[in-house]
Amino acid sequence: QLQASGGGLVRAGGSLRLSCAASGRAFSVYQMVWFRQAPGKGREFVAGIRFSTGATNYADSVKGRFTISRNNAQNTIYLQMISLKPEDTAVYYCAAATYFSGGYYADQRESAYDLWGQGTLVTVSS
Repeated sequence: QLQASGGGLVRAGGSLRLSCAASGRAFSVYQMVWFRQAPGKGREFVAGIRFSTGATNYADSVKGRFTISRNNAQNTIYLQMISLKPEDTAVYYCAAATYFSGGYYADQRESAYDLWGQGTLVTVSS
């Protein structure tokens, strides 16, 4: 129900744009996020957007380089990534919460999300 796309191989300093579209049965989405998992490491929060406030939040490691945005007409989010670094290499997952929870920013905990995409691989070469 969540389809992530846009990953690929890019050189350090390059850019990529990831997309994540929700499809299938009708449901409400309250917040959507991107997580990533580098080889041999745990999954970490990258960026999020809470639909009710429009507020966005980012991991410190990507602030100023990554931008999350939303297509208001659809349950689709994007992650624009610039100035990519080799340490950005990871499988990127999008996730969505289909139930309401309080807060101004998107929750950074994996447990807050009940829909997950399949992941898209981003590889940044040095």
